[in-house]
Amino acid sequence: MSTNWIKVFIAAFFEVFWVIGLKHADDFWTWSGTVISIIISFYLMIMAGRKLPVGTVYAVFVGMGTAGTVFSEIIFFGEPFKLSKTLLILLLLSGVIGLKLVTDDKLEKGDES
Repeated sequence: MSTNWIKVFIAAFFEVFWVIGLKHADDFWTWSGTVISIIISFYLMIMAGRKLPVGTVYAVFVGMGTAGTVFSEIIFFGEPFKLSKTLLILLLLSGVIGLKLVTDDKLEKGDES
């Protein structure tokens, strides 16, 4: 796995924090953490998009962020567990994994690692 895909996964990890922050932030420090998470998340996604297909990067970023946010809400914030929601998230993740597997991430001549 290339460092660019690792950037996408880390960006999705931070997306979970800022999405939850948008809902739950209520003071200076939580809003500051939310803004920092937004900056890190989008910076890493943009950097990865310079070397990888942008559509696939965005789909993986959003899919993983959505799944992470839903599961975090269930685990940490008492969102009710629904089997149908979980099955749909697993379907989404299988599509994201499929996109990752069929995407050619070879660097072209002159590109940096």
